[in-house]
Amino acid sequence: MNCKTIKEKVDIRTVLESFGKFPAKEHSKTAFYFALDREEEKPSLCVDFEKNMAFDFGTGKSYDVISIVQQLKKCSVSDALKYLSQFVVLNQNFTPKTLTPKPENYQILNVQEVKHPALLDYLKSRKVLEQKDLVKEVHYQLGGKQGFGIGFQNNSKGFEIRNAYSKICLGKKDISFIQTETEYKEIALFEGFFDYLTFRNLEQDNTPSCDYLILNSTAMFFKAEEILRGYDKILLFLDNDNNGISLKTKIKNLYSDVEDCSLVYHDFKDLNEWFISKKIL
Repeated sequence: MNCKTIKEKVDIRTVLESFGKFPAKEHSKTAFYFALDREEEKPSLCVDFEKNMAFDFGTGKSYDVISIVQQLKKCSVSDALKYLSQFVVLNQNFTPKTLTPKPENYQILNVQEVKHPALLDYLKSRKVLEQKDLVKEVHYQLGGKQGFGIGFQNNSKGFEIRNAYSKICLGKKDISFIQTETEYKEIALFEGFFDYLTFRNLEQDNTPSCDYLILNSTAMFFKAEEILRGYDKILLFLDNDNNGISLKTKIKNLYSDVEDCSLVYHDFKDLNEWFISKKIL
């Protein structure tokens, strides 16, 4: 199958969804996604569903469905064509000018409490098995293949999915904001939900000590800014990488009472990695 046929027959939305990428902002004919090649705070990749093309305002680079696959899979044109050929049958009636809604390329098959031995072992390996009631076991179909993993729901009813082999998002990407009934106006901010689960393990008697906000990506901070203004104190449990350090600096400049708790795990990437290294629990 040649490049021209693929570009005409394969829907760009379907391709992006096959990699677990969904719009951050969507309009009738266009949508903004987060960049394919970097972390960012605000989405800069504009996808035009009519033209079946995307444009990255951050780099000035244009993408079609083939170059998207090349970017994400780091593969040749021929390998990209092989990958995209699976979607031609699914999109026989697709033309770039057609605006009829496209079916989502994923399906959540079942959501239940965590029971699968492989997932229980995974939680145990991350030292958060005690918090299994805060997550779900999610079975899904994506790109014609079935899978399952630990699911953590966000504010848009999407699921962050993790297992020992993959890290994806099903549904719209969003933050996870968890409010408790504590009397103090404090909030703990995490980058990923395994750090949140770790923190819950560390709380005395497993009793909530504050409200919680999980970004699920530093790029989602723009959705958290207004929420954080409603708190007297912000506890930061962000990663000790470039994105995490940059965001810590930004937050300290935006808000008055901020405590950087990453000093506790300064020799580790994140709170969970530090916790795994400890001879406790």
